[in-house]
Amino acid sequence: MFNKILIANRGEIALRIIRACKELGIKTVAVYSEADINSLHVRLADESVCVGSALSKDSYLKMGNILSAADVTGAEAIHPGFGFLSENHVFAEMVEEHGITFIGPKPEHVKIMGDKILAKDAMRKFGVPLVPGSPGKIETISQAKDLAPSIGYPMLIKAACGGGGKGMQIVHTEHQLERAVSIAQMEARANFGDNSVFIEKFLQNPRHIEIQILADQHGNCIHLGERDCSLQRRHQKIWEEAPSPVVTEKMRSELGTICVNAMKQLGYRGVGTMEFLYENEQFYFIEMNTRIQVEHPVTEMVTGVDLIKEQIKVAAGEKLTMTQEDIRIKGHAIECRINAEDPETFMPSPGTITFYHPPGGLGVRIDSHIYDGYTIPPYYDSLLGKLIVWAPKRSDCLTRLSSALDEYVIDGVKTLIPLHKRLTLHPAIIKGKFDIKWLETKFL
Repeated sequence: MFNKILIANRGEIALRIIRACKELGIKTVAVYSEADINSLHVRLADESVCVGSALSKDSYLKMGNILSAADVTGAEAIHPGFGFLSENHVFAEMVEEHGITFIGPKPEHVKIMGDKILAKDAMRKFGVPLVPGSPGKIETISQAKDLAPSIGYPMLIKAACGGGGKGMQIVHTEHQLERAVSIAQMEARANFGDNSVFIEKFLQNPRHIEIQILADQHGNCIHLGERDCSLQRRHQKIWEEAPSPVVTEKMRSELGTICVNAMKQLGYRGVGTMEFLYENEQFYFIEMNTRIQVEHPVTEMVTGVDLIKEQIKVAAGEKLTMTQEDIRIKGHAIECRINAEDPETFMPSPGTITFYHPPGGLGVRIDSHIYDGYTIPPYYDSLLGKLIVWAPKRSDCLTRLSSALDEYVIDGVKTLIPLHKRLTLHPAIIKGKFDIKWLETKFL
């Protein structure tokens, strides 16, 4: 096991990793920007190193600075958390070349899964169901026009790299195709430095279902069930739950087995999330995230497995201590992302928290880095924390979640707490009848 881990991240995920390391008896090193000097992860880590000024590109994305921090503190491993450098294969390679363990997959797997075209090619070979689309990237308009009849309108033009809805265009007719491809390519280059795009059939009203994978370096791999992440705004998740209201135990077993078999053939290590669209009783693979997910707590709540601790242990070369038969889905969990945003306009709301009171009680968990008097920097993601609630049944979970939201107080800035309160009372949410478009088209 490692003696010391450097955490190349900030906010609530950095705290989450620190807590897991403490339970494993591992010392921690926090890195921070000048804007985060008063952040909790800096206070609670055993050591801390400033890696640059406020902007991410000058601190949390500065690979050389982070590696230097690992060198001077004697860290044996680097945990990237999520976001920032967590899915940067160049960084993963640099870490390994420096004789430091990257707590994540092999760099080549980070690279493959970071490119949606390469990822789909790999999944196709392993028998994972895919959305109908182009076999590779589209370089010319004539290519797109030739493929269109076999795919069928409406279609989706997507950036091969990146995510979050950037470099994505919906095309309903051939007349729109040329402009859509050009815009997608420009957005892809501007946001990801690569203008590669591909085409997929546009599914009308799918749900977003993802499977959590855990694999060691000895060929063992299991899945920990699914999460339903269908409540999204502009392709950004705001509410996640496990298990999904629409996935049966049989469906879970079949899809999970497909994912496990694919990861075994790939030789994958660590945690990973295989994401699918689900429509008309069919699952379609869209991408894989090779890191811990923001929404990992709901899986932890229904399985009792500490995913961060398991991630660290398999990175240290340990074998999984559980089999697929050991994994049981118990009860229901829902996570609400509490962002510093106006609940009506979704405009960011940085500022100073003047009063903070988190909810408590049985089955209530808060993953957050904020406190009374904390000033939210305007330079980073607006996520203040996550409210995660568990109960034996989904209906009980919604009731408990509603009570927890009533108790949750963050004064001084605007947050999404009022939005989540409204969601818990909506009939469609109560019945579990929603898809990835519902929030924007039926609710907001």
